[in-house]
Amino acid sequence: MEDDTPPEGAEIAGWWEELRLALGFLTRLPLALPAPPPPGALAQAGWAFPLVGVVVGLLGGIAYSLAAALQLPALAAALVAIGVTVLLTGALHEDGLADTADGLGGGGSPGQKLAIMRDHHIGSYGVLALLFSVGLRAAALAAIGDGGRVAAVLMAAHALARGGLPVALYVLDPAREDGLGAAAGRPEAATAVIAAGIGVVVALLGLGIVAGVGGVIAAGLTMALVAWGARRQIGGYTGDVLGAIEQTGEIVILLAGAAWAS
Repeated sequence: MEDDTPPEGAEIAGWWEELRLALGFLTRLPLALPAPPPPGALAQAGWAFPLVGVVVGLLGGIAYSLAAALQLPALAAALVAIGVTVLLTGALHEDGLADTADGLGGGGSPGQKLAIMRDHHIGSYGVLALLFSVGLRAAALAAIGDGGRVAAVLMAAHALARGGLPVALYVLDPAREDGLGAAAGRPEAATAVIAAGIGVVVALLGLGIVAGVGGVIAAGLTMALVAWGARRQIGGYTGDVLGAIEQTGEIVILLAGAAWAS
């Protein structure tokens, strides 16, 4: 009878490859990855999404501290930090937020809404969504002020927001048969729970227990509301909807951090 036990170190290597896949997909970091990933591989790597958020948030926090050290005003330093995170991610989630706002805000039928979301042109709903997203995040970081606290809250926000994405992949169905969202696949329940758990832990560490619990509850409800709206209007998720879910969670956690700091 053959021994199906994986060789020593294979499990660790698998985790590392999944982390590299998550980093390579969610950021623009120069990682040599096989393209395209096998179907379902991205969902399987979902547990690592919040760890990617920690990396993005940390680098954004470092950018904020460097800008503050150059005596830039707090709002300018906040915009620098947001700009760095956008460059790191290639505006992946911001693009999804804008397309989702245009699609769900316009169009009568689910088919029309999906067609609008796939259109590369940005409409008024998308522009307003981006303005509110950048404006609220910048205002929150400027209100927090302290560089170390900004880094902690940024890591909390990016980790929790990305930790919710595997949960959305698990509970929702793809709104269309093709596209990036459908290709990601459906993660196992354990993967979604681990991702959410990591995100919650990082959020509690970054914000503290009191602000963290309130922020996690508020962010979870807001992300769930976006997911419910997408399922009601277009039947499920797309890659753009996942981006909108991430952005709303990120914004809420940053606002919670700002409220706690004040």
